[in-house]
Amino acid sequence: MKQSPLHDFHQGNGAAFVERNGWTLPDHFSDPAAEYDAVRAHAGWLDLADRAVLEVTGPDSVEWLQGMLSNDVQDLKPGTGVPAAVLNIQGKILADVRVLRTDNGFLVMLDEPLASEVVEHLNRYLIADEVEIADLSAEFSVVSIQGPEAGARLAGVLGLDGLPAEKLSHAEVAHAGGRLRVIQASHTGEPGFDLMVPKDHLQDLAELPAARAIPWIGIRARETLRIEAGIPRYGIDMDADTLLLETCLDDAVSFTKGCYLGQETVERIHSRGHVNRKLTGLKVEGAEAPAAGDSIVDGDRTLGRVTSAVASPRFGCVIALGYLHRDYLEPGTSVAIEHGGQAVRATVQALPF
Repeated sequence: MKQSPLHDFHQGNGAAFVERNGWTLPDHFSDPAAEYDAVRAHAGWLDLADRAVLEVTGPDSVEWLQGMLSNDVQDLKPGTGVPAAVLNIQGKILADVRVLRTDNGFLVMLDEPLASEVVEHLNRYLIADEVEIADLSAEFSVVSIQGPEAGARLAGVLGLDGLPAEKLSHAEVAHAGGRLRVIQASHTGEPGFDLMVPKDHLQDLAELPAARAIPWIGIRARETLRIEAGIPRYGIDMDADTLLLETCLDDAVSFTKGCYLGQETVERIHSRGHVNRKLTGLKVEGAEAPAAGDSIVDGDRTLGRVTSAVASPRFGCVIALGYLHRDYLEPGTSVAIEHGGQAVRATVQALPF
């Protein structure tokens, strides 16, 4: 199992760890409910060591990457970014990514367990292109600060007067003899910023008094925040059998950019006007959250399946993400979830909740 560069630091702060996707990461530090409340009310740190950073450079990098991603990167200026997806030829998702334009090329941020497969996939389409793909994950790690006070608290930690102002805008800044990149990014539905930090600088940053005054948030609270925000996670709410337009990643696709890998399938679905199923939200009756894979039904008809579920402090009920047949996607539609041998009532909700 891989560990965060901050593993010992977290252990000293009372972290209880969990294994997920080949990583050992903090599940919680104290009370997950208190960690959740910290992000909703103030701010909290997330350890995103299980995020990888790829760098794409070279004279042909703009045109080549434009043909490999679902979103338009052609006109991105340094310091800006977009969400996107890496698709296969059938238009199915190999990874959801965040693409940042730099002075030298692009940074592509994605889940680390997907990185080697994505690099192998991309390299298959490098023929005569002058493009280099480098995995920077051995050099850098990612942490994030999330919450309504995230900007003010981070500015205090770094001693900055201003932070990137637009979604996925970013800047490289000098701090305590090192250089790190600050990216405006949310993983919780709250305002937030990711920090791409050299690994040899990370613990020094975490030890700063202003940083120590901000609580760390474990995976358990982070998952509650993610589901409440309606943010799908690869490997849980989507995978290599999922079409891009079946998800709620509407801002990760351009319908005007022209040809890219998987575009034919995306455009055919877009022209038809619908997919046969789509990821949607559900408010669920009762106190027990359904399990991933539980069937969503209407009488004897199976309509789809649950992918994620949690008891939501924000909404005061159980909520879930799941794939549902297109005939049942209208918000307010009543369905049932088969869980524990019973049919539990649920109501369809648009995403984000």
